[in-house]
Amino acid sequence: MRIISLNANGIRSAGTKGVFEWLRHQKADVVCLQETKAQEDQLTDAMFRPDGHHCFYRDATSKKGYSGVAIYAKREPDEVLTELGWAPFDTEGRYIEARFGKLSVVSLYVPSGSSGEERQQFKFEVMDWISPIFAKWMKSGRDYVLCGDWNIVRSELDIKNWRSNQKNSGCLPEERGWLNDLVEKHGWVDSYRTLHPKGQDYTWWSNRGNARANDVGWRIDYQIVTPSLRDRLKRCAIYRDERFSDHAPYTVDYAD
Repeated sequence: MRIISLNANGIRSAGTKGVFEWLRHQKADVVCLQETKAQEDQLTDAMFRPDGHHCFYRDATSKKGYSGVAIYAKREPDEVLTELGWAPFDTEGRYIEARFGKLSVVSLYVPSGSSGEERQQFKFEVMDWISPIFAKWMKSGRDYVLCGDWNIVRSELDIKNWRSNQKNSGCLPEERGWLNDLVEKHGWVDSYRTLHPKGQDYTWWSNRGNARANDVGWRIDYQIVTPSLRDRLKRCAIYRDERFSDHAPYTVDYAD
């Protein structure tokens, strides 16, 4: 089973940069997109419905052209969920879940706090509110793959400029502590870190300067899974050869 996660930073923009042509050759079973920045009725071109895939979008309703998530699946899901029950989060289009038997694949877009204090406080609210949901999922007996842009690094291995970013959103101690607790205390599995314990690969680079060319990046895109899937992790890859977005696609292969 192959799952790909990508923050597209605008699905229409990524489409013009060849992301759908690239996806066609990846043979992914499930693709999770974040930050589609579009309403579904704007996506009339056939490329937004890749051949052989069942396509599901959850748009932002609070602000058009903002946020948004999607899932493409080769196999038709048994069920697709798009709300977690808190309007300030749900209306921003930050969650979609496809269920296949016992397996749930989630495309999740955690808010960024980089635009200012108000959004940072909303990010903290989301972190507090969603933690019991993660705990419920962990206890559910289902296999979960939480794909997406979490807008948080975990450690010094996950960011090029560690010291200079300690007071910046995405690298704040409270954020890192929350995400690390999910893994270290509550049992969730960081697929990349499990497969590459000392790896220093990044998934996002600022558009400023030559951050991408100089690999001054952050690892903020994850596939975080329930412990039941740990032994099924085979390999993972961050694709950087083409630039579809300011993020790179993150692919994980799971044993069947």
